[in-house]
Amino acid sequence: MQKNNKGSFYTLGNINHWLVRQGAHLLLALSGFTAIAQTKAAKPNIIFILTDDHRWDALGVAGNSIIQTPNLDRLANAGTRFGNAYVTTAICCTSRASILSGQYVSRHKINNFTTDFSQEAVRNTYPFLLKKAGYKTGFIGKYGVGLKPPIEEFDYWSCTPKVQPDYELKNLSGEIVHNTDSVSSDIQKFLDQFGKQGPFCLSIGFKAPHELDGNPPKFIVQDRFKNLYNDNKVPVPQTADPRYWESFPDFFKTEENIARVRWRTFFSSPELYQESVKNYYRLITGVDEAVGKLVSKLKELGIADNTIVIFMGDNGFYLGEHGLEGKWYGHEESIRVPLIIYNPLENLSKGKVSEQVALNIDIAPTILGAAGLSVSEGMQGNDLLKEDRSKREFFYEHTFQGSPKIPKVEGVAGGRWKYMLFTEHNYEELYDVKNDPHETKNLAGDKRFKGQLETMRRKYKDLKLKAL
Repeated sequence: MQKNNKGSFYTLGNINHWLVRQGAHLLLALSGFTAIAQTKAAKPNIIFILTDDHRWDALGVAGNSIIQTPNLDRLANAGTRFGNAYVTTAICCTSRASILSGQYVSRHKINNFTTDFSQEAVRNTYPFLLKKAGYKTGFIGKYGVGLKPPIEEFDYWSCTPKVQPDYELKNLSGEIVHNTDSVSSDIQKFLDQFGKQGPFCLSIGFKAPHELDGNPPKFIVQDRFKNLYNDNKVPVPQTADPRYWESFPDFFKTEENIARVRWRTFFSSPELYQESVKNYYRLITGVDEAVGKLVSKLKELGIADNTIVIFMGDNGFYLGEHGLEGKWYGHEESIRVPLIIYNPLENLSKGKVSEQVALNIDIAPTILGAAGLSVSEGMQGNDLLKEDRSKREFFYEHTFQGSPKIPKVEGVAGGRWKYMLFTEHNYEELYDVKNDPHETKNLAGDKRFKGQLETMRRKYKDLKLKAL
């Protein structure tokens, strides 16, 4: 026997007992480390939410004092909001193709509402690559690319076959259901079915706040939100002044320009302006409600801490600025969108507002990176969870249809200087976005900025080549 430093004696039995206890502690510690390692190694669930025609400042957290988006605000405050997020083409079919493929339209070639991805191209979209890696995949709402979407590639599919979804749908009981509520219901069904079956990637496309196309087009709002914002007065933007519309060149300033046609319907009187903007806000509040229900479901299922949520708009939207309604052209209102990434696996991102330039072509690489997968060789975007591209100019292109309805435009955006070229007419625009954020003065014809114009012309040619 041997005496310890407290005057007690170690016996063989005591020693054996001590060894057993230490071994148990060691096993517990090792099992704990194993559990931690398994948690870190587990693939996260990924949810990508896309709204239609949602401009960057139509969120409470973005500084809008009228719109009510409490659930999206909470998501942003618990994650990262990108204050400088843009799309490389401001039209839904092309932007959605860029989101899925991580490519400029110059590469994926989907420049209209009827062209489908080739079979090879589908295999390089993020949902296919995640499914190949063992993810359950789902798509709900508006797919928005072509006429024959790859339905068979998804474990769950609930999308309309129409290019543009209806707002008012009939359920099996013959009742009218709003598109946003239908999408929200399908989200719950997907999560009930797949929420605990291993990693999943769910893509969601809301129609809201896009107007319902027609003659005339109109906003269709859920009944419970129709009186929301009645007591608010929406401020009129500076560039709604008629002189800004009058400053456009003759080829653009026609009554055939679709953005002007729709402006007449929605913004041509003070009364129309107030009601149209409020309806646009009401539709976004409806989406916000659906996002709140989604988050609650994640918590109910116990998977919120392992689910990354990404929220984005497919393009911006003129609310009367420059005498326009819609998107298509190169102004900030048209190309700048909201982007929120909630990543519960990364505490450092909580409440962060990133000023780096983020693009729709970055979504696919970011989703693949979050799943621990390599970025497909043909993708042109960056993983936003790994790379900071604060100074990042990008190529903008919109070549659908053409003059006189939608004059084709290409250019460079994302930095202090913005350059746009209406290619059919060789008409140039140059804006100092830092000092003229509302793009009120075209400097392309000012001799004092000839050097800057030449610089932007060179950048345009270089970036256009890189986008191929």
